[in-house]
Amino acid sequence: MAELMNRITADPEQCGGRPCIRGKRIRVSDVLDLLANGLSPMEIVEEVPDLELEDVGASLRFASRRLNHPLVAA
Repeated sequence: MAELMNRITADPEQCGGRPCIRGKRIRVSDVLDLLANGLSPMEIVEEVPDLELEDVGASLRFASRRLNHPLVAA
């Protein structure tokens, strides 16, 4: 979890507070969109040189943890 916190940051003054990669203006959602459009992690790193392969993995883990919570039906 600590590694994830080092890679994914959220600052209300940057990108509207959306989660970003290591304080850069690259949003987690941008990385996920590239993956959804068929790019491999290596292709993403080549396309966005400020990223590291570990950033792509951290984006996936972050999204998984955000979605992995119980839903309570009322």
